[in-house]
Amino acid sequence: MTVIQALAAFTLAAGLLTITPGLDTALVLRTAAVEGPKRASFAAIGILAGCFVWGAVAAFGLGALLVASKLAFTVLKWAGAAYLLWLGINLILKPRDSFEVADATARPAGGDTAWMRRGFVSNLLNPKMGVFYVSFLPQFLPQGAPAAPFMLGLTTIHAFLGVLWFALLIAATQPIAKALRRPAVVRWLDRLTGGVFVAFGLRLAFDRR
Repeated sequence: MTVIQALAAFTLAAGLLTITPGLDTALVLRTAAVEGPKRASFAAIGILAGCFVWGAVAAFGLGALLVASKLAFTVLKWAGAAYLLWLGINLILKPRDSFEVADATARPAGGDTAWMRRGFVSNLLNPKMGVFYVSFLPQFLPQGAPAAPFMLGLTTIHAFLGVLWFALLIAATQPIAKALRRPAVVRWLDRLTGGVFVAFGLRLAFDRR
């Protein structure tokens, strides 16, 4: 895989994963609907800051391992493939019927910036984010590319996609919230995301360094 191919594939996969309903989407939607766009923007900034923390941990921790150890690469490859396949199959076979945003967040103490802290902490305390970065980023690392800088670049792409998505959520809170309450929409997004996880899990399993 060339650098251009890796960037294009990651952008496509990360874009789909970004719009799949989850805790971050619920937090921004709920904040925008109840507290207004300003505080929702602060919450989004905190979430994106948390993404960069996870990205840095994956880039520098995994980057050093992948460069130094072929065994580490092999173990990570199979562990990541197994996790992605398990998660993908579950999303396909057991998609959710609902995505409820009403109780996504409690009101934090403090002013507007408290919402940024709320977004940051909720992102860091979400173990799925850590597993996502550890499992997902390394498989888009081209042969010979510097691991840590490249994975930080992928994190930046993911954050940029998050900016676009959160801006859309805040600008169109009511229509998007309404759509995400439709069982068919939630099931479709879950199954589509599950298919992406399965595809990349298989690709990771059969990838050769």
